[in-house]
Amino acid sequence: MAENVQGLEAIRRALEIDPVLAERVVGTERPWEGKIFSVEHLRVELSDGSLDWREIVRHNGGAGVVAVRDGRVCLVRQYRVALGCMTLEIPAGKVDPAERRDVCAARELTEETGLVAERLELLTESYGAPGFTNEHTSVYFAHGVSQGEARLDEGEFLNVVWVPVGDAVAAIREGLIQDAKTVEGILAAKAFGML
Repeated sequence: MAENVQGLEAIRRALEIDPVLAERVVGTERPWEGKIFSVEHLRVELSDGSLDWREIVRHNGGAGVVAVRDGRVCLVRQYRVALGCMTLEIPAGKVDPAERRDVCAARELTEETGLVAERLELLTESYGAPGFTNEHTSVYFAHGVSQGEARLDEGEFLNVVWVPVGDAVAAIREGLIQDAKTVEGILAAKAFGML
């Protein structure tokens, strides 16, 4: 059934748990635990009383930073083995347990690029694939960036590239930049008048 939702209060109400749509977890198995994420098999009871399975990836999440200087956005160029190709991404990384997201973002910005921000402003937050993972990403905008020295993690190899903002937006439209947090961050900064 379709319904029209208008205004922030209506959107908030639309996000409240609906017992007709909710699933109740009745059993959990954790068959795999890794360094970055774990996998759970959940047995769920659906609202009609039937049972089904869900496979869920549990992840601490990540944080990234849109940093702009002289009309150019800072991106990192790296090879992603899961995709088998090079990507252009905003500086980002995984949140350590109990680490604040803004602290993670600032740390990753400096580690990967050497940039230091005077202040970070939250741009947007998202769940990249809520159908199977709880991975939550926060993207910040860096105000007042200055150049320091990069400190890459052991086994991390990347190049820093500075792309004109207009070219970055065009690359998103052309499908050249496909990393979700990067697309989300650049387009949010553009929509909010920060670029």
